[in-house]
Amino acid sequence: MHVKSGDTVIVISGKDKGKKGKILKVLPKENKVIVEGINMLTKHKRAQGPTDQGGIIHQEGAINASKVMYYCGKDKVGVRVGYKFLEDGSKVRVCKKCGEILDK
Repeated sequence: MHVKSGDTVIVISGKDKGKKGKILKVLPKENKVIVEGINMLTKHKRAQGPTDQGGIIHQEGAINASKVMYYCGKDKVGVRVGYKFLEDGSKVRVCKKCGEILDK
């Protein structure tokens, strides 16, 4: 996938278009990501005994990975991600706009 857990991304389509957030979880088999503060869902939770309270819980839902772009802090925009092989043979992600290596 073009994004990894911990990356800062910008949403490019849908109800949260233009919002930025950090990726909390990547689901590669479903081609989805969970982004902090994006696609907030409301869950009604039932109390599970006398100690655990019920109530309304707001949590992030998964969105398709094609709806997010990597957010480059240097360029301050969403950018496409390319791949490059280094001299030692390792494969790294690079910013298509500025050429900066994204994998530290």
